[in-house]
Amino acid sequence: MLGVDPAVAGATGYGIVEVEGAAARLVRFGALKLPERATLASRLREVHRLIARLVREFSPHEVAVESVFTALNAGTALKLAEIRGVVLLAAAEAQIPAHSYSPREVKASVAGYGAASKQQMQQMVASLLGLAECPEPADAADALAVALCHAHLVQARDRIAAATRPSSPATILRTRPRTARIP
Repeated sequence: MLGVDPAVAGATGYGIVEVEGAAARLVRFGALKLPERATLASRLREVHRLIARLVREFSPHEVAVESVFTALNAGTALKLAEIRGVVLLAAAEAQIPAHSYSPREVKASVAGYGAASKQQMQQMVASLLGLAECPEPADAADALAVALCHAHLVQARDRIAAATRPSSPATILRTRPRTARIP
């Protein structure tokens, strides 16, 4: 699973986790930091290249991306949406399903609190992945948190599907309570 924390001015974080059962294992994480003077066009190109390369190298089954934070000013929100767009494009080109989560959803899923601080998120990511130290930079930890959020949602959906799956007729017959015969 590839998690991405897109950014306009800061670094775009990425994190790849492998999930097996209830356990998540860190595969790779990092952040793409471009010079402040980089144009939006070059940022879009470099983020797309990064995600396309990660998809080719690691073949994730799904991509999870943090959605645009609505409290941003309109100009920043539009630029961030464009960065997200190239991430989603790279996933679509590889025919990989992509999912979006708000910052509050990610925080609630990973830390249990929708207003968790960056430091709390880093500590929870380290704990959930069994890391001795918090992942740095914070943008990479945020991307890992997005991947973990999606993993939690997939696991919950799988549990619900298993619990609500109709039983086979043989199972129904074996588990049907016996009724008393009335003479």
